[in-house]
Amino acid sequence: MHNLYEAVIGLEVHAELATRSKIFCSCPTTFGAAPNTACCPNCMGFPGTLPVLNRNALILGIKAGLATGCQISREVRFHRKHYLYPDLPKAYQITQYDTPLCTGGSLPITVSAGERIVGITRIHLEEDAGKLIHTESQGTLVDHNRCGIPLIEVVTEPELHSSEEAVAFLKTLRSRLLFAGVSDCKMQEGSLRCDVNLSIRKKGDTALGVRTEMKNLNSFSSVKRAIDAEFLRQVQMIENGEEIFRETRRFDEITGETILLRRKETTSDYRFLPEPDLPPFRLEEELITSLADTLPEMPEAKKQRYQSLYGVTDEECDLLLSEPFLAALFEHSVSQTLYPKLLVNLLLGDLLTKLSGASADPLALASVATLWGDGRVNSTAAKRLAMLVAEGETDPLSAMERLDLAQNSDPGAIRGWIEGVLEKDPSLLDSYRRGKTNVVKAISGAVMAASRGKANPVLLAKLLEERLAKI
Repeated sequence: MHNLYEAVIGLEVHAELATRSKIFCSCPTTFGAAPNTACCPNCMGFPGTLPVLNRNALILGIKAGLATGCQISREVRFHRKHYLYPDLPKAYQITQYDTPLCTGGSLPITVSAGERIVGITRIHLEEDAGKLIHTESQGTLVDHNRCGIPLIEVVTEPELHSSEEAVAFLKTLRSRLLFAGVSDCKMQEGSLRCDVNLSIRKKGDTALGVRTEMKNLNSFSSVKRAIDAEFLRQVQMIENGEEIFRETRRFDEITGETILLRRKETTSDYRFLPEPDLPPFRLEEELITSLADTLPEMPEAKKQRYQSLYGVTDEECDLLLSEPFLAALFEHSVSQTLYPKLLVNLLLGDLLTKLSGASADPLALASVATLWGDGRVNSTAAKRLAMLVAEGETDPLSAMERLDLAQNSDPGAIRGWIEGVLEKDPSLLDSYRRGKTNVVKAISGAVMAASRGKANPVLLAKLLEERLAKI
């Protein structure tokens, strides 16, 4: 039944800007502060307070537009968007209405069906609202710390048709914003969250159906599950002859269903009007040009370069480009070693988790890859040295000698360990003579144990093969 329909999806993505202070006052944007300790009369909407635009928020908004191929408006205007809700103490939000900062951008996405381009309608600046905290003992409490946090809202064209495409767009957008330095995009902290507008229609139709909006989805999995659930709900309603209303819904992570919150407001309900305390102004052409000139290399270009120069796979590129600091560490390290693939292996192994909370010396990390590539340490020792580098070690060679981790590539020594293992357990040779070739792994393991992990595994395999060929 659902195969007869297609979803039409547009996203509204909110990203907190990476500023130290709020968009219209000097309060800090620190995440996790005690409730109502990072706010002031301005944040809390006291009468007589006046907003002052944070210049850095404006610059980051422009960078977001440049990173997504948008046209930047030369005129900056703000509006008041009115609605009554407990976490909005002014009873209006300062935002941009008919003159958004950025328009007409696009992003490429790659899905199972191939690559396509998704249009971006607009990106505008606005302030965040506060946060409601629901408790059993005290009822609903209001934390004003988030009031005034600077946001951009990225609005796509209704050109997405599946949860796969929506998640692919979000991942691409997150990557662009991260590398442009616009936002930290920490979805678990709410600094990147998404509203999903979804309607359905019969495949082949061109008219749009009645859309619903699902609010505040803050993980890729939630976006996927919410879209899939709402698509099926709307299909079932149409098939049952029921009417779909324009409404706001939320996704229940436990039940996997979307739940009605309220009927959807229309534009007229918000009573937009120009913000009288923030006069319009024009951007200088030199500012936009200078920001465009200093925009860093975007992830897609990095990916092509990594694959061309270093033979990095798609999956490895995606991991290396998941965080700017990881890509920077790779680039600073890879220029100092002849073994880029081994360096990638080190970075994307157990070290990846360790690096999330620590920095590493690029030269030291390159040195570990070189020690491994030159055969001076084996893979186990190399990974141990890399972990030490993540903990602050800057001289892997000295650490290798101090910890006695050097790999033994002496054929005589390795032959001696092989003979020692076979003499100690003659049944191993008997098993091999009877055709049980899997015993080779047991012999190799025993030799590695006898050498305390120092035997060169490549040379060991060669010498063991030669020894067994004599039987």
